[in-house]
Amino acid sequence: MKAALRNYHNRMQRVLDYIDQHLDGDLDLDTVADVAAFSKFHFHRQFTATFELSVNRYIQLARMRRASHQLAGRDAPSVTDIAMDVGYDAPDAFARAFRRRLGQSPLSFRKSPDWEPWLVAFGPLDNARNKLMQIIFTDDDVTIRDVPPTPVAIMEHRGDRATLGDTIQRFRDWGKAAGLAPGANPTFMVFRSERCPANPADYSMDLCVATDAPIEANDPQMKAGVIPGGRCAVLRYPGNTNNLEPAALYLYRDWLPTSGEEARAFPIYCRRRLALIPEVPAHEVVVELFLPLEQVMA
Repeated sequence: MKAALRNYHNRMQRVLDYIDQHLDGDLDLDTVADVAAFSKFHFHRQFTATFELSVNRYIQLARMRRASHQLAGRDAPSVTDIAMDVGYDAPDAFARAFRRRLGQSPLSFRKSPDWEPWLVAFGPLDNARNKLMQIIFTDDDVTIRDVPPTPVAIMEHRGDRATLGDTIQRFRDWGKAAGLAPGANPTFMVFRSERCPANPADYSMDLCVATDAPIEANDPQMKAGVIPGGRCAVLRYPGNTNNLEPAALYLYRDWLPTSGEEARAFPIYCRRRLALIPEVPAHEVVVELFLPLEQVMA
């Protein structure tokens, strides 16, 4: 039964990955159903039942989210080019749809993104990937590695997760001004609280970027720090996600108690091998979750 469920989930996961990688293509029902190896006569019902979104709705949201990534990214294309890229024949139709979805015009979003309604607008995409279709982890998905210490620049986020988008924007702007390249400077998120604490104001997380460049002592945004080296249990997440809570729960609740290991006194953290979205497309980001472990006594 578990093997059959994993196979079903893998087929649906393949569909989501294909959609993410072909948003500028013709994502008709026949093509998407073929990717999943499901009958097209039933696929749209299976997709909606699994994700509580129709295929067309999912594609529309994914394209609009990519448009928002492009608008907020470095060297953003023109609004007209972005509109064409996500399937609109005219920029004014794209602008109306964008404002209806996010409450801002594309030009206003480019200048000063309001990330709180962004999180709400695209929440159904996260639900589809991370809540309605739980990934089944096994012990085989976990490896133990000795990782080297990594000097980092740290931007702390303290407070309601709804404002995290603003912190991420400042983090990206700082990295751009510092000349850090996404491929050469991996980013980390150090989770110092639950994803959804009882009091939203208690949410706490550090955004880090690998660099050994000195940080000014009076820098109002960043401080120097180190991701400590040592043994870690590493769980690679299959595809990008904004919700690593299921993976963290698996490590703490299922893997750790039966592993014979002890957790070290440093928070669980993740590393994205490329940059924070929207610097690169979502399907190109590799996410690994690290649970620091005590050293083995000789």
